[in-house]
This record gives sequence, structure tokens and C-alpha cells, in this order.
Amino acid sequence: MELYEIKQGLLEAKKKLEALGESLDLNKLKEELHSKEELQTREDFWNDPKEAQKIIKEYNTAKDLYDKYYVNYNSISDLLSSVDDLNKEYDEEMFALVSEEYPNVLKAFEDYEIKVLLSNDYDHSNAILEIHPGAGGTESQDWAMMLYRMYQRYAAKNGFGFEVMDYQVGDEAGMKSCSVLIKGDLAYGYLKGESGVHRLVRISPFDASGRRHTSFASVEITPEFNDEIEIEIDEKDLEIDTMRSSGAGGQHINKTDSAVRMKHIPTGIVVFSQTERSQIANRERCLNTLKSKLYQRAILENEAKMKELKGEQKSIEWGSQIRSYIFCPYTLVKDHRTGYEEGNVDKVMDGDINAFLFSYLKSQIN
Repeated sequence: MELYEIKQGLLEAKKKLEALGESLDLNKLKEELHSKEELQTREDFWNDPKEAQKIIKEYNTAKDLYDKYYVNYNSISDLLSSVDDLNKEYDEEMFALVSEEYPNVLKAFEDYEIKVLLSNDYDHSNAILEIHPGAGGTESQDWAMMLYRMYQRYAAKNGFGFEVMDYQVGDEAGMKSCSVLIKGDLAYGYLKGESGVHRLVRISPFDASGRRHTSFASVEITPEFNDEIEIEIDEKDLEIDTMRSSGAGGQHINKTDSAVRMKHIPTGIVVFSQTERSQIANRERCLNTLKSKLYQRAILENEAKMKELKGEQKSIEWGSQIRSYIFCPYTLVKDHRTGYEEGNVDKVMDGDINAFLFSYLKSQIN
């Protein structure tokens, strides 16, 4: 790599870093850190352990963002100084050191970039994943199951738990729907950009003529509600039905009316749970999922207001087509929002989707 290219890369990284600093409002962040430090020295700080733990968590997250901003800023600035020195007086050994350090500095900056983009409180939540096949019967139901396996493998590769809350088996193959809890810090933050319609193009294994088919499935990602968030639901706003569990589940599926379907009348949101052994447990699961969906609505409404205040014209459409997976006549996975592409379809379907997740997160800076 030429010295000019290294300098341009560093200048671009520095420009992006400064933009991140403006979005963080570093002076305000410093004041907040000082305020939280003072709170932790008060004698009554631990009188409310839950609130104390929340403050400590917020402090640690904010301090990490603040400190690492300057670590990255100094690393980039120091390397730029070395590049300027080389331009004045070239030294082969110094050039080798700069060339070796350059990718490390950029990698540290990219990691920080992602950290800033995942600094919202709800980004640290577990994620509720729901998949629903589009029109097309067996073909789209099989595609929905393929996506289910992709996210299952993604969770395993990245150290996240994968807890099935509901799984409705397809008529001939695949599945009719599923609801899964992906557990781990930042699960929602990483996966939140996956909401939308996913499109498959392939030679159908269910078509004796071997024709090419296009299938669709929708993915919805919701942050799991937690006790730190206040969401009140009035009992009179709920419509609750019970029924017998059905579908896959082996010994967990019983013959009593343990499955619960819950509808939130004011919003029309419907949730279902059948994987727990008792009706009470399934009811609790439904209530928690409903709160998570209401939580998600509040997040989207807040983000829409912020975009409106900033004068942004980007629409927030969770049902829009976001990605295509092409198996034939060539192999390609393409994200339509960011333009990111991957030619190795098998790699993606095996859960290697971090590049897509990161490209989406980075696109949200602008």
C-alpha cells in the first residue's frame, strides 16, 4: 500500500471519528460521568440496589465510550504524524512499521464505531426473533425454516442462547411461523437491522419440472422487555384464548388447554405461546412478549420523531424487502439497503452474517 493511500484512509477515519464525537456530545458525556461518580460516593447510594446497579452500568458504558474515543483519536493522530514525517524524510524501516500498524488502527476504529452504534439501552437486550413465510405454501414455508436455521447457527457461532418459544410446523415441509428468544448482551443491537422481508431465488426442490422459484419470508426482531422498563397493560385491554398445544415439541406438547393466544385490543398486536408446560407459564410468556412488542413500538416512534426533527426523509418500513438470497442462476446474497454483497451463499446460510449486520449498523451513521 502506498503512503498516500494510508494517509487518505487515516484522514477518512479521523473525519468519521470526529463525527461520532459530535453525536456523542463529549462535553455533555463528561459532565454525566462526573455526576454519576458523585452519586456513587453518596452514603445512601446502595439503599436502592436495583437503581444503583443501573447507574453503575450506565456509568461503565459511558466511560468506555468516552475513554476509547480519545484512545482512537490519539492512535490515528500519532500515525498521521508518522506519515507526515515519512513524507518529509522517507525511511524504509519506519514505512514498514506504519504499514503494519495501519490495519490495526483502522480495526480498532471500526470496533469503536460499532460500539457507539450499539450504545442505546435497548441494544443490550435479548432479541425476540419471529419468522413468517410469505404467500407460496410449501416453497415459502421451507424458506422460512432455512432462515430459522441460519439464525440458529449465527447464535451458536456468536455465543448467544437460542430458546424456542413457539414453532408451527409447515403442512408438507418447513414451518408456518416461529418465535425465538436469542439471549445475550447486545443480541438485539446486532440483529435489529434484520427486520424486513427476505427474498429467495432458487430451483425449487418441490417442483418436478425443476423450475426457478422466488419465495419471501418476513423477519421481525424485537428487544425483550426487561424489568427496568415501565410498561403497564390494563387487563381489560387484553383478549385471551386458550387451546391445546399442537405441532412439534415432543414431550413438551401436552393434551391440556395449555397454549395461550393473547391480543392487545388497542394496538391489535397478537402473541401466542405453547412451549411452556402450563397455561400460567404460557400466559406469562405471552405477556412478556406483548410488553416487548409495545416496547419496540415506542422505540420506533421515538426514532421516527428524531428523524423528523433532523429533517431526514428516510422511511421506516419494517415490512420492506431488505435482502435477496440468490441460489440460481448464480450465487449471491445482497443487502438492498447497504449494497453489501457476498457470493458464498452457503457461508451465509451457515450463519456467517456479521458482515451484513455491521454494514447495516455503519450505514446508520449517516
